[in-house]
Amino acid sequence: MSTHIPQAVREHAAVVLAQVMHFDQPADLVISQYCKRERRLGARDRAQLADIVFGCVRHLLRVQAAATDAGDADALVSAWLDGDWARLDVAALDDEVAADMPDWLLDAWPWGRGEAGRRMADAFNQPAPLDLRVNVAKAKREVIQAQLAKDGIESTPGRWSPHALRVQGKPALHRHPLMNDGTLEVQDEGSQLLGFLVGARRSELIVDFCAGAGGKSLQLAAMMRDKGRIHAFDVSAGRLSELSLRARRAGVTSIHPMAIKDEQDSRLDRLAGKVDRVLVDAPCSGLGTLRRSPDLKWRQDMSDIAGKTDLQGRILSAAARLLKPGGVLIYATCSVLREENEAVVEAFLASHPGFALAPVDDVLAKQGIALPGATDTMRLDPLNHDTDGFFGARLVRSA
Repeated sequence: MSTHIPQAVREHAAVVLAQVMHFDQPADLVISQYCKRERRLGARDRAQLADIVFGCVRHLLRVQAAATDAGDADALVSAWLDGDWARLDVAALDDEVAADMPDWLLDAWPWGRGEAGRRMADAFNQPAPLDLRVNVAKAKREVIQAQLAKDGIESTPGRWSPHALRVQGKPALHRHPLMNDGTLEVQDEGSQLLGFLVGARRSELIVDFCAGAGGKSLQLAAMMRDKGRIHAFDVSAGRLSELSLRARRAGVTSIHPMAIKDEQDSRLDRLAGKVDRVLVDAPCSGLGTLRRSPDLKWRQDMSDIAGKTDLQGRILSAAARLLKPGGVLIYATCSVLREENEAVVEAFLASHPGFALAPVDDVLAKQGIALPGATDTMRLDPLNHDTDGFFGARLVRSA
């Protein structure tokens, strides 16, 4: 591998890796800022640099174990490119080195520290594929798949989501006409399944409580054929800023974005007791997205998780009061930790006797999705589902 990487790229990668290993900023942000400053780096150079840095971060403990100097970024890049880290005897390594996971995370790892836990860690330590969601309000999946093929972009239908296409390789899609006109959106297949978990129907009033950039709002609007009303709330006006433009491209008018101060914003009062379904895709550790953001496991510890679970509980309670009798509250995270998932749901049910946990398999089956292991709640992972790690639960308010 090292023979295909120019020396200059290796040197740039070492500089960036040293910055990333402070773990005070997201790795992709550090890489992006560096590449903007180093304008001499071409597109191929930037891609190689990112691959090296992310590879080292994904397998940091093994790379450090194999390097001549575990604290030197140049030595780490050499160990990665020369493949020394992959030749280590896994059976002789400590648990955390074998799994390339910090000790605190292995303690909380739902699959344990044994063979099953390491196999799952290996799955999370692989690069993620590229999934697209077809805007079904505009086109059918098979038609779009054929159009992409004509342009030399090969894809396969998603294994679970009826709207997903998985792209082969790394084609340049950001300027493709189907991306620019709202026919296609980048969205992990597991994230798409959270949209199906909502079970939204036409003409309903929906709230996307933690909308972020609005990907799930767009998905729900397309599934509802733009019949109904979707309020997209988020505390970050910046994250919401592009949603109106994206909605116009997608051909939907039912989405109404609004930045809120916090989960107690008084402007939410007008919706209290009126909403059919509320999706809470809660702020979380993001540990289910380690395939895309491997630095997350090095930038957090259990003290960070404790702060997030408190916020998750507050948001869930605030969202619950918007529902009308018989309404459905969907709690979702891109975390794998029980502390952020089942424990939050259990605490909510204990303090909200008017709500009950509803099985997820029925609502998925009605939409043509047969998901193994999805009964009371939905848990997704890269080993069993080839998606990012997600959790989803449906909480129904009594009528």
